[in-house]
Amino acid sequence: MSTVENDAIIADTQRWLERAVIGLNLCPFAKAVHVKKQIRYVVSSATTPEALMDDLVRELELLAETAADKIETTLLVHPYVLTDFLDYNDFLDVADEALEELDLAGELQIASMHPHYQFADTEPDDIDNYTNRSPYPTLHLLRESSVAQAVMAFPEADKIFDKNIETMRRLGHEGWDKLWEDHNS
Repeated sequence: MSTVENDAIIADTQRWLERAVIGLNLCPFAKAVHVKKQIRYVVSSATTPEALMDDLVRELELLAETAADKIETTLLVHPYVLTDFLDYNDFLDVADEALEELDLAGELQIASMHPHYQFADTEPDDIDNYTNRSPYPTLHLLRESSVAQAVMAFPEADKIFDKNIETMRRLGHEGWDKLWEDHNS
């Protein structure tokens, strides 16, 4: 995988973060770390779940060892493995086991985003699923302390999920598609 490919994958991911996650306020905590450049973007060249696990362990350890003002959170993008959502979803259990084995449960957590993300009891094309739809399969590594701090600072954190579903339903598929149009022409 070339640096050019990695740069394009990161650019796509940043565009998604800016237009969807921050632009639609799907995560009210994302803007501050984005502006402060405290998000680490890593593109994994893994083509097997085992190789991805190696990358995941390395990134979990790095995040745990690095000061939050340097790296607050990591987006581990893995475009060449676990492109099937069900396989990806199964991998999340293995990823959580890795947190336990590394003795990082309670310190770090892993959030999930995928181009075909699907919540339980939804149809694949339901707009609700788009709250977690990223351009590539992505493991989002977060600090528990930062999540707790953000939740305390956000008065209605328990309502974020429901608010996001409302946002997506108002937006609809047509509105989602318009997010990706470039208006430079």
